Amino acid sequence: MNRRDLLKAGLGIAALSAGQRVFANYNPIEYSAEAYQAAIDSGEPLLVGFHADWCGTCRRQERAVSELMKANEAYANVKVINVDWDQYGRADFVKQLRIPRRSTLVMFNEGKEVGRVVAQTSTEAIEALFKALT
Repeated sequence: MNRRDLLKAGLGIAALSAGQRVFANYNPIEYSAEAYQAAIDSGEPLLVGFHADWCGTCRRQERAVSELMKANEAYANVKVINVDWDQYGRADFVKQLRIPRRSTLVMFNEGKEVGRVVAQTSTEAIEALFKALT
């Protein structure tokens, strides 16, 4: 177990002992064409994040998504797929979705796009994606 996992586990235990409920375990899967297509075909809520490991905006977005999913039981059923911008930024599916840049988040429901944010890190802007599911 590395330091980050140990810290997460400790924070989870502290939250539970403080009486806070932790609903979702933010556990994005890395993009593959098969995983993406299966998630779209399922029709279930899907958040696709286009990120780069070196991108500070992307890291802030991931923290906001994680916090929202942990804080709200209604968001627990949203699957998250991360697309590595450095690897897939010029891929056909990125062009088809008209993704302008890294730090883009796109929410899908029933196989259709219901919202997106580009380079925004505010919790309110990102939560609007989750609210678009209702």
